[in-house]
Amino acid sequence: MSKYKVVLTDNIFPDVLIEKAMLDKVDAELVEVTDPSTLAHEVADADAVINTYAQMTAEIIGGMEKCKLIIRNGIGINTIDVDACNAKGIMVGNIPTYCLEEVATHAISLMLALNRKLFLYNRTVREGTWDVKEGMIIDSVVGASLGLIGFGRIPRLVSERAQALGMNVLAFDPFLTAESVAEAGATKADMDQILAESDYISIHCPLNSETRGMFDYQAFKAMKNSAYLINTARGPIVNEPDLVRALEEGLIGGAGLDVLMEDKGQAEHPLYKFENCIITPHAAWYSETSILRRRTQTVDSVIEVLEGREPHSFLNRAALQS
Repeated sequence: MSKYKVVLTDNIFPDVLIEKAMLDKVDAELVEVTDPSTLAHEVADADAVINTYAQMTAEIIGGMEKCKLIIRNGIGINTIDVDACNAKGIMVGNIPTYCLEEVATHAISLMLALNRKLFLYNRTVREGTWDVKEGMIIDSVVGASLGLIGFGRIPRLVSERAQALGMNVLAFDPFLTAESVAEAGATKADMDQILAESDYISIHCPLNSETRGMFDYQAFKAMKNSAYLINTARGPIVNEPDLVRALEEGLIGGAGLDVLMEDKGQAEHPLYKFENCIITPHAAWYSETSILRRRTQTVDSVIEVLEGREPHSFLNRAALQS
């Protein structure tokens, strides 16, 4: 009988060998939930829970008897009812640094692929047309303005890359001062300025009640009709029907999306018909290096808590200490 029980609510990796090897060292058993209908039962007596996409609802959390930590095996915590965790005295953690470089690079890659019309050129060449005019007009990114929604770790890396390309960077983040933004080489701006002046807008804010659907038809109307929208954050921040309408009406130049309102494979989607819309399958986080960081950092935090310490990223500390 192991000293601790750690439940893995769902798993996107091919095995759990790394997790089990690490937990074995502290006499913790890893229980993998393979049938979602057993989730509530398995977590009821868990000492810690590792969560990816399974919904940790208030009802499920309310039935947990001794859990110390629910940690999101990723960055966003919209799968976890944090209020319910606060009520039960359960720590909530995440892994905020495992894929910073990857997401920043992916955002820039989407921007440059749209700017240089790589997918259009690739298609026309394969169809037998060798003609640069197929992609005209293309503007230089040098001197163009990139608007960042949020200015945390990832967008700061995006900003560094954009500045290296010769771009001007505007940042919307109500929690930061103009001085702190300027220290990173960017200019603090309000949302109206971002929409009006940016040639590219890249979303890097969390999904919450204030940001859900913030990029709607009115926002698209306020953007330059040549501007591109990049989203590597959360799909519901963008109102998809309004984006479809904006693309149909030519209100914006195009979009590069790593996330959709529903992150799942779909044979048909209204956005698929637009050549100026690039969609990747929530892949911005991925590299073989980031996978290893994601798995080991998650278990490291679990072990910290099992041994009486705090997780590296403790998101509800204030609520539990109040």
